[in-house]
Amino acid sequence: MKHAGAAALHRLSELLEQIRAKEGIKEKKPGIFHRDSKSFLHFHEDLAGLFADLSRGADFTQFALNTQKERRVLLKAIDQALPL
Repeated sequence: MKHAGAAALHRLSELLEQIRAKEGIKEKKPGIFHRDSKSFLHFHEDLAGLFADLSRGADFTQFALNTQKERRVLLKAIDQALPL
């Protein structure tokens, strides 16, 4: 599965704006977010659609992003992973 290219990230522009507004993470490159100095969130694309990998400690969890509901699930998981 390859990292999401510019066209795929454009399809996620609304979601990316919501993520960029969150405290505690920085976008190092388009669609690649870090928390402190560690990789936190990045995006992939393949024939099955768009996906995000979210760091949850030592491992990454993959989230499908092909529907609005799936995107809301990712936003909730991001909120849970960030400190209050």
